[in-house]
Amino acid sequence: MGSVRNLKLSGGLVSVIKKVEFFLGAVRFQETIFALPFAYSGMLLAADGFPTWGQFLWITVAMVSARTLGMSANRLIDRHIDARNPRTAMRHLPAGLLRVSDMTVLSFVSLVIFLFAAAMLNSLALILAPIAAVYLIIYPFTKRFTWLANLFLGWALAIAPFGAWIGVRGSFDLEPLLLSFTVAMWAGSSDILYHIQDVEYYIAHGLHSVAQRFGVVASFIWALVLDVIAAVCLVVLGLWMSLSYPYFIGCVVVTIFLLYKYRMVSPSDTASLGLAFFRINAYVSTTVFLGTLAAILVD
Repeated sequence: MGSVRNLKLSGGLVSVIKKVEFFLGAVRFQETIFALPFAYSGMLLAADGFPTWGQFLWITVAMVSARTLGMSANRLIDRHIDARNPRTAMRHLPAGLLRVSDMTVLSFVSLVIFLFAAAMLNSLALILAPIAAVYLIIYPFTKRFTWLANLFLGWALAIAPFGAWIGVRGSFDLEPLLLSFTVAMWAGSSDILYHIQDVEYYIAHGLHSVAQRFGVVASFIWALVLDVIAAVCLVVLGLWMSLSYPYFIGCVVVTIFLLYKYRMVSPSDTASLGLAFFRINAYVSTTVFLGTLAAILVD
């Protein structure tokens, strides 16, 4: 009898672990490293040094839960599109690994945690948190009616540094707007290239992206222009805030990463788009954070 009970408990534990793995995979939790370093950069700049441990904790919780909310809502909203797209048909909802109710619960829990974390930071963060949450939930719809959808995705990630700044200072300032604009350009560029993989599907099913509207070659031009703008904005931000030299070394390294991306992929060779998307984005955001951190330490 005891062995049967132990087997049931063991089986239940395995089921829970597997479900958690599915949740993490569905929202691509590992890609949190794209936005979180930018949030930490905004946090350091807002604090003009190091924030309190409480601010660090709740900014981290807010950023992770906000991203989880955005991704889980995205998976719910786009589940029928994903099911018909050969590239995404094996995602967790279309493949039946998770149910709609599972992702709905994850979205709701993420929203509650996000709002609570914002409340723990300051009143302005709490006031603005619902606006950010609504944006994260509705931006997946944009691919249904405008090729600007790729840029709307960029602004979803751009919430991170501005939100972290407000989490520390509890006030509006112009500096984080420039950092957020930088993130929007960089993330928009990456999303333009990433969705080249779906250009034929988008054309066939009436969905919208830069690649669908202007073609693959033009998409690379768009992406390059946005990356150049992002790199320039990073430098301008450093000059504006009188940051120390390690920050500008970071800017140089970021520019090298962004340019190297165009050696990994080209209009005639898009086989490495997924790899370029993940690796280069992780390197860029981490480098910005490390450059900002080093500049703070040197001062």
